[in-house]
Amino acid sequence: MSLKLAVGGKGGVGKTTITSLIARSIAALNKDTKVIAIDADPVANLAAGLGIDESIPITPISELSDLIAERTGATPGTMGGFFTLNPKVDDIPDRFSIEKDGVKLLVMGTVQKGGSGCICPESTILKALMNHLVLARNEVVVMDMEAGVEHLGRATSGSVDALIVVVNPGKRSRVAADKIKKLGMDIGIKNIVVLGNRIKSEEDKQLIIDSMTGYEILGFIPEMDEIVRSDRDGTRPFDDISQIPEELIEITKKLTKLDS
Repeated sequence: MSLKLAVGGKGGVGKTTITSLIARSIAALNKDTKVIAIDADPVANLAAGLGIDESIPITPISELSDLIAERTGATPGTMGGFFTLNPKVDDIPDRFSIEKDGVKLLVMGTVQKGGSGCICPESTILKALMNHLVLARNEVVVMDMEAGVEHLGRATSGSVDALIVVVNPGKRSRVAADKIKKLGMDIGIKNIVVLGNRIKSEEDKQLIIDSMTGYEILGFIPEMDEIVRSDRDGTRPFDDISQIPEELIEITKKLTKLDS
């Protein structure tokens, strides 16, 4: 299976929890499938959602100075000058990921200097790695994005099977969804869907359906005590993945059909 999914949404809507549950449920329902979860959010906390022990050190790719210098020929933190724009990255997912229950986690990190448009060794390695993950890996890749889709570009957008925008019934998250959709469309992502999260009533569900008429609705996840508890405690929800709600199983099945 070669499925590429990006998950976005306003901060606080539960997109990281959704990303971890989708990655884990795909791995659980498709035992022979390789799954890579990408933490591309500056506030990296996907590890907890996957159940990776917090005592295990995880260095974001953007902070692997020796590796970046070796692959690009330039010192991280510098801009301008000459360095390789097409560095070798195909070994990075296996060398620097951490695996838990059939899901490999790779933390991208951020570029601290120069702004979002900087051309520097760190941004070059991240761009090349994202291109490799989306275009070259015959695996399921589930990406927890920051509020926008900055890590993706036109080179990779055509191979993203779906941009999943997570929303709550609140108006702010629905307004943010429109902005994320525009960003996705601007770089050429064709399949942009909405997933309603933390739904407490039929009224909540209908509000999303009525207010987001320009979207395909992937499904709805109800507000659940298990997720609230895990969020509070910093642990992964549904430690026994076989206990995930039926709604999430149906969403996972819909997503895996995109690969057919």
